[in-house]
Amino acid sequence: MIFTEINVVAYRVHDPKWAYAATSGAGAAAYGGRANRPGIHAIYLSLELDTALAEYRQIDALLPPALMVSYRIEVDKIVDFSAGYTPVWDPLWQDFYCDWRKMVYSERIEPPSWVMGDLVLAASAKGILFRSKITGGRNLVLYTDALTQTDRIEAYDPHQSLPKNQDSWN
Repeated sequence: MIFTEINVVAYRVHDPKWAYAATSGAGAAAYGGRANRPGIHAIYLSLELDTALAEYRQIDALLPPALMVSYRIEVDKIVDFSAGYTPVWDPLWQDFYCDWRKMVYSERIEPPSWVMGDLVLAASAKGILFRSKITGGRNLVLYTDALTQTDRIEAYDPHQSLPKNQDSWN
């Protein structure tokens, strides 16, 4: 694995109903994501605005209601997979971009990208920087439970506009 540290601004487009927990990673923990199995808190971010919007939209022509949030990110140990697979990597990484949803929900098998997430955590890394299959931009998954006091993941909310809890929607 190739390790790096990051100090970046990142973006995420949230379902407005869940914006009160902008840094929790609980949504991905509930169902899993590309690089985290259910039960592993992870937040998926993009380093470009257009990539964040495209990732939220996926392949749908219509965009559901959304809330864009910016983040300040400082993390000391990230796996940098942004250049993609080369023979330097374990051969398992060739399958990082597998159709994990199809594997989990249709085929009922464990996607290899979940195993990669396990390997990243076992190496004491806190996330993975990788390319978006939609735009080619850079995405970042952070394992929120792996972050320490020296790491920073902060939703930029200078006017305290983000909801504080689910009651904000009543």
